[in-house]
Amino acid sequence: MDTLEEITNRNSAISATAQQKAIENANRQVNPIVDFPEFLKYDQNGCELDLYCRRKADMESKILKWAFKLAEKNVGPQYKSCSLGWQPKVKQSDLNKTWARYLVAVDRKTKKSAGYSMFRFDLDYGRSVVYCYEMQVDSEYQRKGLGAFMMQALEKMARHYGMERVVLTVLKNNEDGIRFYRTLGYDVDETSPDKADNVAYEIMSKSML
Repeated sequence: MDTLEEITNRNSAISATAQQKAIENANRQVNPIVDFPEFLKYDQNGCELDLYCRRKADMESKILKWAFKLAEKNVGPQYKSCSLGWQPKVKQSDLNKTWARYLVAVDRKTKKSAGYSMFRFDLDYGRSVVYCYEMQVDSEYQRKGLGAFMMQALEKMARHYGMERVVLTVLKNNEDGIRFYRTLGYDVDETSPDKADNVAYEIMSKSML
């Protein structure tokens, strides 16, 4: 008869294999949101937006430049006021990772980009996750529910493709951001650095199980 440890180890191996397969399947999807038409349009609070999801390789260079400028405008000041500092080359490199995926909202009338999320399907500390690296909304479209809608889109994809959690990183001095994510049900993740480490950010997550 197998011992409890042997059974646990075998179940863990099976679980890890299942998670890896789920991630591989998700990463094979060219457009992982195409099957969810409810997230391809946002028509609320005066917004008339269309959304699309693409791999970084399929993104127009002008949109990637816009994404950097929006991040610089929205969170640049917070980076500058913490120990990390604003490092434009690092941020540009992050936004241009070959594995990056983008969920972008575009104003239907003006064709102006309104907001974006940069994310990936990944294995994080042994957990299958949608990792949200950036969530930025242009000031013209803020406080209209768009950010929450885009996070819900990420959660929809996470559940559909069998991811365990949605994970994100937020600066500790970004009080509005932390409050926003808490409102959506996110909490400090177990992998977040200890307070004693005195780092400038924390990791938050939400279970999809």
